[in-house]
Amino acid sequence: MDHHEDESRAGVEQHGKQDNEEAVARLEEIKKSIECKMALRQTNLNPERPDSVFLRTLDSSIKRNTAVIKKLKQINEEQKEGLMEELRSVNLSKFASEAVSAICDAKLKSSDIQAAVQICSLLHQRYKDFSPSLIQGLQKIFFPGKSGDDLDADRNLKAMKKRSTLKLLLELYFVGVIEENGIFISIIKDLTSTEHLKDRDATQTNLTLLASFARQGRVFLGLPISGQEIQDEFFKGLGITADQKKTFRKAFNVYYDAVIELLQSEHASLRQMEHENAKILNGKGELSEENATSYEKLRKSYDHLYRNVSSLAEALDVQPPVMPEDNHTTRVTTGDDASSPASGKESSNLEAIWDDDDTRAFYECLPDLRAFVPAVLLGEAESKASEQTSKAQEQPTESSSEADQSTPVAQDAVEASADSGTLQEGKSIEKGKDKDEKDKDKTKDPEKEKGKEREKDTDKKGENEKEKLKGSEGTNLDALLQRLPGCVSRDLIDQLTVEFCYLNSKSNRKRLVRALFNVPRTSLELLPYYSRMVATLSTSMKDVPAMLLQMLEEEFNFLINKKDQMNIETKIRNIRFIAELCKFKISPPGLVFSCLKTCLDDFTHHNIDVACNLLETCGRFLYRSPETTIRMANMLEILMRLKNVKNLDPRHSTLVENAYYLCKPPERSARVSKVRPPLHQYIRKLLFTDLDKSSIEHVLRQLRKLPWSECESYLLKCFMKVNKGKYSQIHFIASLTAGLSRYHDEFAVAVVDEVLEDIRIGLELNDYGMQQRRIAHMRFLGELYNYEHIDSSVIFETLYLILVFGHDTAEQDILDPPEDCFRIRMVITLLQTCGHYFDRGSSKRKLDRFLVHFQRYILSKGALPLDIEFDLQDLFAELRPNMNRYSSMEEVNAALVELEEHEHSASTDKTSNEKHSDTEKPSSRTTSHSISADQPSILNGSEENGGMHEEIGDGDSISESGSETIEPEGHNKDDLDEENHDDGCDSDEDDEDDGGPASDEDDEVHFRQKVAELNPLEVASFDQELRAVVQESMEQRKLELRGRPKLNMMIPMNVFEGSSKDHHGRVVGGESGDEALDEDAGGSREVQVKVLVKRGNKQQTKQMYIPQDCTLVQSTKQKEAAEFEEKQNIKRLVLEYNDRVEEENNGLGTQTLNWPSGNSRAYGRGNSWEGSSSRIGGSRNRHHSHSGSGSYYGRKK
Repeated sequence: MDHHEDESRAGVEQHGKQDNEEAVARLEEIKKSIECKMALRQTNLNPERPDSVFLRTLDSSIKRNTAVIKKLKQINEEQKEGLMEELRSVNLSKFASEAVSAICDAKLKSSDIQAAVQICSLLHQRYKDFSPSLIQGLQKIFFPGKSGDDLDADRNLKAMKKRSTLKLLLELYFVGVIEENGIFISIIKDLTSTEHLKDRDATQTNLTLLASFARQGRVFLGLPISGQEIQDEFFKGLGITADQKKTFRKAFNVYYDAVIELLQSEHASLRQMEHENAKILNGKGELSEENATSYEKLRKSYDHLYRNVSSLAEALDVQPPVMPEDNHTTRVTTGDDASSPASGKESSNLEAIWDDDDTRAFYECLPDLRAFVPAVLLGEAESKASEQTSKAQEQPTESSSEADQSTPVAQDAVEASADSGTLQEGKSIEKGKDKDEKDKDKTKDPEKEKGKEREKDTDKKGENEKEKLKGSEGTNLDALLQRLPGCVSRDLIDQLTVEFCYLNSKSNRKRLVRALFNVPRTSLELLPYYSRMVATLSTSMKDVPAMLLQMLEEEFNFLINKKDQMNIETKIRNIRFIAELCKFKISPPGLVFSCLKTCLDDFTHHNIDVACNLLETCGRFLYRSPETTIRMANMLEILMRLKNVKNLDPRHSTLVENAYYLCKPPERSARVSKVRPPLHQYIRKLLFTDLDKSSIEHVLRQLRKLPWSECESYLLKCFMKVNKGKYSQIHFIASLTAGLSRYHDEFAVAVVDEVLEDIRIGLELNDYGMQQRRIAHMRFLGELYNYEHIDSSVIFETLYLILVFGHDTAEQDILDPPEDCFRIRMVITLLQTCGHYFDRGSSKRKLDRFLVHFQRYILSKGALPLDIEFDLQDLFAELRPNMNRYSSMEEVNAALVELEEHEHSASTDKTSNEKHSDTEKPSSRTTSHSISADQPSILNGSEENGGMHEEIGDGDSISESGSETIEPEGHNKDDLDEENHDDGCDSDEDDEDDGGPASDEDDEVHFRQKVAELNPLEVASFDQELRAVVQESMEQRKLELRGRPKLNMMIPMNVFEGSSKDHHGRVVGGESGDEALDEDAGGSREVQVKVLVKRGNKQQTKQMYIPQDCTLVQSTKQKEAAEFEEKQNIKRLVLEYNDRVEEENNGLGTQTLNWPSGNSRAYGRGNSWEGSSSRIGGSRNRHHSHSGSGSYYGRKK
């Protein structure tokens, strides 16, 4: 805490130091300026004027004096030094009156006042007659002769001239050029005369002048001045008496009270006019142009007067006036007055104008161009002079008020900032006069003829450069306009708006408006963005929205008056553009209502479409806006009356209803949410919210902890609502089903039954609203197969059910219309989910057979939609890329007949082969493997020879399509395997753990073992004993002798080359080296071996004969026999493993057959070799491991 406090204190101290330094620098600057003024005042009060002899030595020529006098009309800070040097070098004693008139006619800015003071002081110090003439000339500006009505431009120029003259007089008084202050008394009395209050413009001008005088000449009013002692000395030396101060203060106070009364009366008249306008709006629905214009004029006059009075109050250190506000005084529109008493209850319950925050931000939060673009590029200097004059005169800055009070130096800075804008505004008006004067000056000066030629050359160069710039700007504008149709977001259109500001010109603005107006009639989505651009530019470029609105209104009137049933798209584009501009408050509501009224007056044909599009775009905005809600409600009532009276076609009737209810939605009761018990809410949260890849184990554990007696039915209901959740999470529900099947078998069976029942119900009803649910159930069924919860037989039965259900019945056209392709989509969904697992064995042949039938069903539908056709192409490319796609019904029928004949003949041949093989098979299981081991070569041979997925030696006699026959005595091996297919996860794992052949009874009856719950104490004791046994074994191994190290000798290649004709060589590896044991074919008692020796760097072998009863020979034979036995066991286990895999794939493992026990395991799967080559260790599930049960849910291979 102390550390933070220290940091905060340090920050405050540093900030305080900076402020102190700025204040000190400011005071030093003020002090210097005061000292300069005091010195200049002393010089002016006691001038040392040169005598006539000295003046005669100066240049007195008319030419030189005329040139200098002309320069006096353009006094500024830059030319001050040069002008003063010229004034010192000429004799103006005969031209003093001309110099005075030139200074009086000069157009001074606030920043030029000090330069003018310096020049006037120089002339005052040289010429005695200069000061009286200057006072008279400046005083005439405030008391001109009577003239006719002045133009607004002349009034603005005169107001600026009076303001700059008043500042100059004050500064001249401060420096001693003017010694008496009587001129200020007369000027202030004239400005504060109550007679001027009758003229509104004169009142506004006088208020700005009085506020300027009060800020700059606070010493005349006796107002407190904060500053240094040197300032007090300076102002005391001015010689202003207490009576004079009292006179000034009295005049200001009387005038201020009169202006307050005028402001209150104008406020009352404004409020009265608003109430009258409200009544007119309530009765007629719109204001006349005359009423709207008079109201706008009165409101602007009131706002202007209020700002000027507030500025004068701040200058006089008086609280600004507070007018009684009733929330309507300063509003342009007056709909609130009409709506609040009339609407009553409805107005208090008005809905929000915008539906959401994004929409509100799009239409209301526009970018401020002044923050991105310099003000010069926005064309603000070209705005109306009157508006800018009032704004510049009425902006008192609080930061500069203290400086105004302290010294006239800071006053100059404030006034300079205020006057800079006003003089810029008058540039356009004064251009003509300036050009005329410059032309006259050039003709009078013969010495400047050469300069003219140079100026012409520079002008030509400048024009050429301007043309180049215009060409580049035109190129840039073309590129910008080409990007305009691509601005389909708020950021893009805002960026384009800012870029246009850098190309701002009058011609470019016209081109932009033309491009916005010519928006493609089919690109209605661009209209909101174009309108946003216009609204953003309207803050600085007033002519852009005006031109666009004029063009849109003229186009609307032209299209409506044409009264032909053409160009409907152009009409809709036009009215939607106007409506979008209305939402940005660019297009006035009166224009929108007039367009709507025009359409309602002739409510036929295209006018109906135009009116409905208008209401759909901005109807809700106008209805929810408090200013226009009553009028829009009346328009909507008229619309519905016209709909009921006229006999509209169904399309137009629907358009009208949609537009009406979009603007004014029907009242409806709030939805009552379904109340569920907490347990049901928790289940829904687990399944529909929390379930994902990372939380599936947690969800499974939580589901197992639930009270199943209470919530099993609700769990089943939630599991069946897979269409309510995400489509991509259906496989998680299937994984949970497989996981729960180990603990709640009846629940898992119920899930499968419900899924199959819902699929059948969907086929029976064929309801369009159930299609999403039916697709989800097909995906769910496929995922259940992927997690090995159901067999392939269920999948194929469902596939054939989808194809044949309802056919050859009276309801075929209802259950499966010829144009309905939804069953095809169901089949595609199921096969895309689990079809890639049918890639070997009998399941492969079943899928091939089904795809032929599926093609027949597809051809019966005729031409398919493109999306279905593309999905079919993807399906065949994924499952059977080499399968032929039949193009006619004859081809597919011929293929089906050929397929049935081929399967029937293959089934007959295989049955006879099996009968013959049964007579030769011994009863032992070991010999059965040796007998059936010949079949893989036949199968592999048939596949390698290019048979189309049909193996002769491994036929399948089960008929899915009803075209195959089953002989009672001809069951083949695949039949048996398929019927014994699904013997369960636990039984498979038990067989693998036994490591040997299972009993015959296990082949026929299999039980799912329950997971034994182990006692933690027993598990702990078992682990302790196991660790003890392992530790003991490790200790024993340490005591054993280590084997001798192997010789680092390479075996020559000739040892592995072919052996003698009379022996068969076999390499035997031992710890002492490598030995070759050769057994004599004739049964000799000696065995030939090869001994590896090394001589030098060469390795050699020597043959040696040793007796058979030698220990080395006996141990080698025993080791070889052990290895051979181990390989045979591994081979047997692999074969049994492949048998189980094939049984599960065939889908008949759950059926129990009453075959003789002696031969039940002898009928091994004929294609088990195929499974061992490609399916060992495989699994068709995603292997979602659940730590709660300690194993995978879904059968693992």
